[in-house]
Amino acid sequence: MILTGGLKSLLPHVLRKIIRCNRLSISNTSGMAEGYKQANVVILHKSLADDFEKFCHANDGPLPLLYRTKPGDWKCPSLSKDSDIRTDCLQYRIFEHGVCTGSLKSLKEYSEELKDMVTFYLGCSFSFEKAVQNAGIPVRNVEQKCNVSMYKTAVPCYSVSTFCCNLVVTMRPIPESKLEAAVLATSELKEAHGAPIHMGDPGLLGIQSLSKPDYGDPVHLHPGDIPVFWACGVTGVEAVINCRAPLAFTHSPGCMFITDLKNDNVTVGSSREVPQVHCISQDPLHYSIVSSEAAQKIKTLETLIGIDPGDRGIIHLHRPGELLKACLAISHAPSVLVTTGFPTHYTYEPPEENDGPPGALAIAAILQALEKEVAIVTDQRAMDLNKKIIEEAVQLGILKRPVPLFSYQRESADSALMFLCENGNPERPRFNHLIAIERAGMAADGNYYNARKINIKHLVDPIDELFLAAQTIPGVMTTGVGDGGNELGMGKVKDAVKKHIKNGDVIACDVEADFTIVAGVSNWGGYAIACALYILSTCEIHDRYLRKAVGFPPLSKKTVWLSALPSVTKEEKLLKTLVRHGVRSGKTASLEMEVDGLPFYNTHSLMIEKLL
Repeated sequence: MILTGGLKSLLPHVLRKIIRCNRLSISNTSGMAEGYKQANVVILHKSLADDFEKFCHANDGPLPLLYRTKPGDWKCPSLSKDSDIRTDCLQYRIFEHGVCTGSLKSLKEYSEELKDMVTFYLGCSFSFEKAVQNAGIPVRNVEQKCNVSMYKTAVPCYSVSTFCCNLVVTMRPIPESKLEAAVLATSELKEAHGAPIHMGDPGLLGIQSLSKPDYGDPVHLHPGDIPVFWACGVTGVEAVINCRAPLAFTHSPGCMFITDLKNDNVTVGSSREVPQVHCISQDPLHYSIVSSEAAQKIKTLETLIGIDPGDRGIIHLHRPGELLKACLAISHAPSVLVTTGFPTHYTYEPPEENDGPPGALAIAAILQALEKEVAIVTDQRAMDLNKKIIEEAVQLGILKRPVPLFSYQRESADSALMFLCENGNPERPRFNHLIAIERAGMAADGNYYNARKINIKHLVDPIDELFLAAQTIPGVMTTGVGDGGNELGMGKVKDAVKKHIKNGDVIACDVEADFTIVAGVSNWGGYAIACALYILSTCEIHDRYLRKAVGFPPLSKKTVWLSALPSVTKEEKLLKTLVRHGVRSGKTASLEMEVDGLPFYNTHSLMIEKLL
């Protein structure tokens, strides 16, 4: 028997000959023939071949198709010169009616059956291991001399005919400081599954325990390592099981076919295509990916909305990068709860100001277009007003459909938890992200203040409690949008508010959000969130990460997303609606000035339009 020493430097045709002679004492091909592509193998009856090829194209992250043979063809000349698929994998599995009935070292005894069967060669992550090492990143499974860990997930693939299954992934521990390098090293290697589809808590993929892989071996994490998951070709094995074909063969997971094709180094086309990695949650740990081009656009939006027309000192409250991180987190959230309402005109009826509702509806509109669940929670006394505003927003075409509207009252110690989660169970949240925009926030003394230090607590329901409760629910994130420091979520910058904002020592909101977006006018923050979500949705790198590299890019929906964005016309219509319902401006006269004949509000939304 030949042992493993030196196998990584052998040429592929030599390795295949050794494998063919059954002279290797190894259990997988990880680290072998460094720099050459390896392949998963699926062999099916010719009657299933066309549908399986369509299934591969529909899920090209886990199933990048390298080659499809004709029926009965045991060779693959475009991948290797002298190969024989019956003998050139370390080990095979045989499936009968979806059940694995055994493992084989050779398929020669099935040569007659193979005459009516088609072989698919699919890309493998072993192919990118050398590129990862060249980037200075340790490959733990190679270090630990074991097979890579493979896990079934709860992520469904795009189904084609009888081929349907959930995604299978490989996991490689990557030092946190090397995450971006790992993404960069693999993102252009499309035939080896490309960039990761998830980084962080395995539970977000439906994986219960890293110590119990469904295929392969457990790979141990070093201190500081983050579990990073790539789409895996063993997804094809799961598809074979579920299609229940009378007879099918696959490679045994980890026992790949080694090709003669080199994994040539691929460089990213331009700096704008370079992927960036951002941590968007600590509990559960979750990272997201975005292109440098999209990230820069969102940073430009953040700068744009940071103009301080009232010269109130909000520049000191800015948290650079918060808009990007907030919107990355929102893009991963299936269900979002929005709140707004600042009764600054406490002697009038209604006491609301017109800063907040337009921004909230802009956020709701893009979330509807992105097919997310969205609801609004507001004060009980303002329910009728908000219901009318929402109805008119639908009539005006700002919203596709009415947004569910709720109020919140504290009735018991667990009221907030009961509101946010099914039966108060933190493991079953109704909402994954809470957004407050120009919503009165509770100060340190438990009161609520407008900018002039007037206590308006009697007009404000304790929606802050939802944000405080969200801090105790894993996976529920919060964002606060404000322009003065007394808004819900601004607790993150309360020290700066107390130091730089007039009356800040009294009015500063004490309740933090995970992400704080500071704008010259809060509506601008809402418009920026809507525009940033559009930018992320049209970013190919981020979209692939969101859909876990299965299914197709939703390019046909781009027009729908674009039509949902805020605009000057929409803003004018909505502000007129608010005036008709008695809602007044809450900003100083300096915000009512005109620029080039347009109200300053509209001038700003026009600038955002031009940016997009």
